[in-house]
Amino acid sequence: MKPSIIIADDHPLILKGLQKNLTEKKYNVIASAANGKDAYELIVKHSPDIAILDIRMPLMSGIEITKECISNNISTKIVLITFDKTIQLYREAKALNVSGYILKEFALIEIENCLASILNNNPYFSPEIEELMSEQKNVIDFSFLTPTEKKILKLIAENKTAKEIGEVLFTSNRTVEKHKSNIIKKLNISSSQNSLLIWAKENQDQLL
Repeated sequence: MKPSIIIADDHPLILKGLQKNLTEKKYNVIASAANGKDAYELIVKHSPDIAILDIRMPLMSGIEITKECISNNISTKIVLITFDKTIQLYREAKALNVSGYILKEFALIEIENCLASILNNNPYFSPEIEELMSEQKNVIDFSFLTPTEKKILKLIAENKTAKEIGEVLFTSNRTVEKHKSNIIKKLNISSSQNSLLIWAKENQDQLL
């Protein structure tokens, strides 16, 4: 049985093209939306197996919808599609464990492979975006970290403990640990012991 699918994109031609492509191939496209708010409401209403979402949409972005689904324990698998090739969005999507991430210029070609991969419980990221991000992996984009998170990273690189960081920032150990957890998610760092310290040390030269 084909999975139930919702599609959302604020570009009418892309939305129509994807919907037509999947319908012709007998996929079960149950609804579509032209903005993020409508897309999220459709997900809540229909609980589709898969939602194919434009990352940048009016009212709610694909990333914001993904976060809402996680917060509300909605099991719909998310596929994000985008023209954007920035490492920030890629890392944020990875950190949210989305099921798919496709560049729009390849969407019609790759969507079937993506869906097949997801149905086998394997995430699918466009080979082109993976290659592009691999080339950029040594250039770290810290723009999506808050000033406090950047300061904490610098202090970690200086071997400061959570207690010492808390004293510097006039905050509690618990708050520092929460910031560290957020940094790990945003930078897609392993959550194993000392991984953040090792990462901060290795990238210390970029924490200026």
